Amino acid sequence: MKAKSLTRWGSLAFVGALALTACGSDNATDTADGGSNSGSGDSSLPSTPLTGVGASSQQAAITAWESGFSDLGGQVQYSPDGSGAGREALLAGGAQFAGSDRALKTEEWEQSKEVCGPEGAINIPVYISPVAVAFNLPGVDSLNLDAETIAKIFKGDITTWNDEAIASQNDGVDLPDTKITVVHRSDDSGTTENFTEYLEAASNGAWDVEADGNWPSQYAGESNKGTSGVVSTTSSTEGAITYADASAIGDLGKVSVKVGDDYVELSADAAAKAVELSERTGGMNENDMAITVNRTPDDSSAYPVVLVSYHIVCSGYSSQDNVDLVKAYESYVVSSEGQQAAADAAGSAPLTDTLSSDAKTAIDAIEVTQ
Repeated sequence: MKAKSLTRWGSLAFVGALALTACGSDNATDTADGGSNSGSGDSSLPSTPLTGVGASSQQAAITAWESGFSDLGGQVQYSPDGSGAGREALLAGGAQFAGSDRALKTEEWEQSKEVCGPEGAINIPVYISPVAVAFNLPGVDSLNLDAETIAKIFKGDITTWNDEAIASQNDGVDLPDTKITVVHRSDDSGTTENFTEYLEAASNGAWDVEADGNWPSQYAGESNKGTSGVVSTTSSTEGAITYADASAIGDLGKVSVKVGDDYVELSADAAAKAVELSERTGGMNENDMAITVNRTPDDSSAYPVVLVSYHIVCSGYSSQDNVDLVKAYESYVVSSEGQQAAADAAGSAPLTDTLSSDAKTAIDAIEVTQ
């Protein structure tokens, strides 16, 4: 087994994590500084920080988890560079965990064996949240839209807010002829992959591009990096529309999406219901917990534009210190206390008791690999 400690690349990533955490350049919400915390608890945990890179959607939850973990005597440094950057960092040995809005693909898991040992990495769900379809239209706080209409808006086929396809689903709403500006992520983003996966599955063929973490180049629009970037651009552009973790959208208007014959407003409970109706796929490592979200549920209490965000960790690390840090932190994250801290900070849906228990089993199995 070719176990790697932090390489020079990883050291640079860690320095970047310090800088980004300190300046809060990509926070998913306006939260208090969640940078380095000296442990206040009576703990035998190593004094070195645990390093993570990944999804900006998790940032509000990560900040809460940093605070809770510091009370246990541990430290975390997290760089919210996007899901793709997180997976790349873990697979290169440059981070001890990755935050990702999608699970590893088979080829990535095979690659993870180089750093994590013969059992590779493990996908552990830690954060369930609705993805908001959010817009800036003064005087309009909410709209009803079906997936086909959302797809046509983001493709650029529907270009003004008073288009009949929108108006017909929103009787009584005074819609202006304002031009629609589509705002999308510029970075490799798990939120983009979840959003386009929903469009591909639910739009009756209106979205004709395979789901991916990178926005399709043939569909133009304004772009910005990270969750905070697209929300900032949308907030400053009248007529703009974007997709972002619901914890981040502030005062922007929200779309209720059509499920069956009804329109479902985003909420933590509705997101959790969609995950409850979804399939646990896993399969790579015996403790893998990857979930395939049901994007077309029949139950109109489920909000299908949802992301299940993971912490991707190694099944084996080259040192006991790394094992101790990862197990302690992830055990806190999936605990009822950790999940409630995330819910309070980000409005996420806590893991079910079954998911939490299975996650703890996977975490307990992490070991030192020679």
